[in-house]
Amino acid sequence: MASTLRHAFSHILILVAFLLTFLVMPSSCFNIGKILNVTYSTSGSDWSTAIATWYGPAHGDGSEGGACGYGRSVGQPPFSSMITAGSPILYKSGKGCGSCYEVRCTMNSACSGNPVTVVLSDECPGCSDAEFHFDLSGSSFSAMAISGEDQTLLNAGKIKIQYRRVECNFLGRSIAFHVDSGSNQEYFATLIEYEDGDGDLANVELKESLDSGSWYSMQQSWGAVWKLDHGSPLDAPFSIRLTTLKSNKTIVANDVIPEGWNPGQTYRSIVNFSF
Repeated sequence: MASTLRHAFSHILILVAFLLTFLVMPSSCFNIGKILNVTYSTSGSDWSTAIATWYGPAHGDGSEGGACGYGRSVGQPPFSSMITAGSPILYKSGKGCGSCYEVRCTMNSACSGNPVTVVLSDECPGCSDAEFHFDLSGSSFSAMAISGEDQTLLNAGKIKIQYRRVECNFLGRSIAFHVDSGSNQEYFATLIEYEDGDGDLANVELKESLDSGSWYSMQQSWGAVWKLDHGSPLDAPFSIRLTTLKSNKTIVANDVIPEGWNPGQTYRSIVNFSF
């Protein structure tokens, strides 16, 4: 009887020791995901990997203008030189113009690891069609560096980064329409900028004065410039309806182009996707 009790007690001690092993074992040695045959994400993040280079002046705005057509505004608030050119998969034949991204670097000793927000304003013609490649302005690239190490990071030239798409926030600005210099009574083209939220556009439509119920579809001319070749005189004021590419949201800038409008002028609406 005593022998049986000692045998049972020995089994109990072994079981207790086994359970204590799991209680004190470091988490790095115990992978519940493997036991349950599932995979857990430990990053809790939506960051993806890309390539980054830079162009233009070391602390400048890339190149004034670029393939989106924003011109000198890329060096002024709210862009403030924090812009990027994108490979074709990001530029999307101009449909990616105005989209915003956070970028950060961690794999270089000069990297701060802190994200900076950039606006896509140009195309990177030498970048691979299938590659996510951000050709940043010198200002954007150096902004990813530890304080005082910006030149060290710039000297690296080409690095791996992490990026993610974010909503644009142009600091309370309303959407602006810069009328193309080639516009006339029958042909109207405009550069559209400062769209909050998605930043990029899928569709743009124009309607003549308020007593008209017809919306005319505009075509993307190039970059962020949209056009309407009407073939007969258009009756201002014009309202412009915008639909975003990513979320399919729609907004209308009523009578934003006034009677007596002039080519080369910029007309600001009182609306944006965040208002």
